[in-house]
Amino acid sequence: MLQKFRRRDLLAAAGLVLAAGAADVVRPHPASAAPAAAEADRAWDGAAAILQRVKPPTFPDRDVDITAFGAVGDGLTDCTAAIRAAIVACHDTGGGRVVVPAGRFATGAVHLLSDVNLHLTADATLEFSRDPSAYLPVVHTRYEGVELLNYSPFLYAYGQRNVAVTGAGVIDGRADAAHWWDWTGGPPPNEAPDKTLLTQLAEAGVPVAERVFGSGHFLRPNLLQLYSCENVLIEGVTVRDSPMWNIHPVLCRNVTIRSVTVDSPHGPNNDGIDPESCTDVVIENCRISTGDDCVALKAGKDADGRRVDVPCQNVVILDCEMADGNGGVTIGSETSGGIRNVFVRDCRMSSPRLERAIRIKSNPQRGGFIENVYVHRVEVGTAADAVVEMVLNYANVTTGDHHPDVHGIVLSQLHAAVAPRALNLIGNDGHPIRDIRLHACRFDQVEEADVIRNVEGLTLDQVWINGIRADHPTG
Repeated sequence: MLQKFRRRDLLAAAGLVLAAGAADVVRPHPASAAPAAAEADRAWDGAAAILQRVKPPTFPDRDVDITAFGAVGDGLTDCTAAIRAAIVACHDTGGGRVVVPAGRFATGAVHLLSDVNLHLTADATLEFSRDPSAYLPVVHTRYEGVELLNYSPFLYAYGQRNVAVTGAGVIDGRADAAHWWDWTGGPPPNEAPDKTLLTQLAEAGVPVAERVFGSGHFLRPNLLQLYSCENVLIEGVTVRDSPMWNIHPVLCRNVTIRSVTVDSPHGPNNDGIDPESCTDVVIENCRISTGDDCVALKAGKDADGRRVDVPCQNVVILDCEMADGNGGVTIGSETSGGIRNVFVRDCRMSSPRLERAIRIKSNPQRGGFIENVYVHRVEVGTAADAVVEMVLNYANVTTGDHHPDVHGIVLSQLHAAVAPRALNLIGNDGHPIRDIRLHACRFDQVEEADVIRNVEGLTLDQVWINGIRADHPTG
């Protein structure tokens, strides 16, 4: 993988290796070429360092077949106990692959252990139960950036090392309008009272051990969550129809997610891949279609996010395709622990139901920071709203005591073919978005004017909108 990223390629990815005589976009007021080159070196050497540092875990050459423990792939037999027994046996003998062969295996919650690679062969499907009781007892998890004890995520690991989910099979959450998704609204019971209660408990500083939800409550679990794990690999599988967020690493280090398909375009809040408060993450060659954000970087929400205070940092997103979704690559809205050092390159995004390509969202209750974000060579076919959106009034919240600090965003060689608007950039009064730079970008068939409010240091260099050069700094 690294050989694809020569030093000059990485510098060019930020739009910072310029032809002779081109404008310097590193600073709103051009300085000498040497400082600009030095800044570019620091930025994209960081991306190369992440790619070199992040390495998938390896496993002993040992296979444990779940059918040897009584699993039956008929789509009817409850295989929960058999799958769990196979994982324990594999872990206890030093690790290896727990193999799910061809078939449809019905199951409840599956908990992974250290040194175990859960491997789904071609034509293998894990079909998760629609019965909430299959995800009890409660476990330590996060719901929209707030810690609690809740229903277990369907595939879950806590505090493990060297864990993987691989193969060509399918992980099917089986959520639909009558199961899990109906908890989001409509006639009671639904999640609204529980979301309010959880927020109140977190704001009051109630210990996590006393924030017990699960049975009798309506906060949806994630499909695949790795919590406080190190050396994580998710590769090759297809995930679909999660109750909520599909793939959700939390407080993890050294995470590789590659060649994964997320096929979940119909459900509410069912983001594709959401690293939260993680360090050193590579997401590559994934195909994502969701009812919410495709890739969303997060760092805890509001008071609880500030209590935990762990950033999401050092993330590289390469060669991915995004279709349906609220955002292609999104940062936020849970920004309280801060998000930094994000590199997006060679991605393709297009759908009449893709609202935005690059999306940053937060508000004055979230706080935290977003800094050092570099986007290069992104092709957008069709977007339904602004191609690039950065808003600090998310959820129509415009006041609060915790203004996020958003600065240092570079986008280069981004091309959008059809979209209502190129830019929607809205900071807060007295707390602007700062130092946003676009280089060699083109926006075609744009119908509406940009919205730019409370932004300082916006620099457009070689930017074209409907064939008209739009270069201008604003402050």
